[in-house]
Amino acid sequence: MNLNQLTYFVTLAQIENYTRAAKRLDITQPSLSHAISNLEKELQVPLFERHGRNVTMTKYGEMFLKYVQDSLHILNLGVERIQEAARIPGGSISIGYIHTQGRRFIPELVRGFLNEQEGKKIDFRFQNAATGSLIRGLKEEKFDVIFCSRAEGEKEISFVPVSEEKLVAVVPENHALADRNSVTIKELGQYPQVTFTPASGLYFVIRELFEKEGLSPETAFEVEEDGALAGMVAEEFGVGIVPDVPVIHTLPVKILNIENLHCRRYIYMGMMKNRYPSALVEQFRDYIYKHYRIYEVIQ
Repeated sequence: MNLNQLTYFVTLAQIENYTRAAKRLDITQPSLSHAISNLEKELQVPLFERHGRNVTMTKYGEMFLKYVQDSLHILNLGVERIQEAARIPGGSISIGYIHTQGRRFIPELVRGFLNEQEGKKIDFRFQNAATGSLIRGLKEEKFDVIFCSRAEGEKEISFVPVSEEKLVAVVPENHALADRNSVTIKELGQYPQVTFTPASGLYFVIRELFEKEGLSPETAFEVEEDGALAGMVAEEFGVGIVPDVPVIHTLPVKILNIENLHCRRYIYMGMMKNRYPSALVEQFRDYIYKHYRIYEVIQ
């Protein structure tokens, strides 16, 4: 069994046609057939069922494919790591983050890391999006690291708390609660809510706040950004809960503290557990652990 055989196997499994797979691999069809046949003989099981020039994987082929893909991925990463070590120090890091973190947290984080990496040429790539989109991008290898809300059920991702935001209530300036400085969740739950879409991690954080009080308030609108939420509240479409970020202080709403709760939204660094990061990404992760990791999350 050799590397070429494994590469041929994966390509044929993806294309399911000998002629097209051979063309993709830039080899002759007989060479491809011979390599697959030898691989099957070595494993002593059939990997494909032939239908003319087309093929489908057997149950053994499907089982073998995952291990081969993982092995080739690790091997390619090893090659990249060796090449990185041989080049001038530096590299690139792709970061995804929810938009509230782009004002201070991400710039301060990057500046601090670069100050420790003096002399290295490092290219950062940034993209902001909602938590759901960031998690999809991380799985699809668009990002090395993401900063977002924690998503339950994502067992392939390591979430480490690194920052927090205070949550506040916002109500219209002429609302019955507007003469107050603070409000309880129960009081807030009596009114229609402008809240976040399920694509935002805040949707679940806020829903849990109400559920703990046995409440399921009416939803007036769902939006994706803090500014949009506060804007809808300013136009008297309802009340809402939002991170205490600068944009909400520019809008005609009354901002109220939320009583009797540790009302915080935690921001997490997310990385894939089963992916081998580059040396530079490892250094970036370790820098975050050292300077930003929160060891006690209060729920």
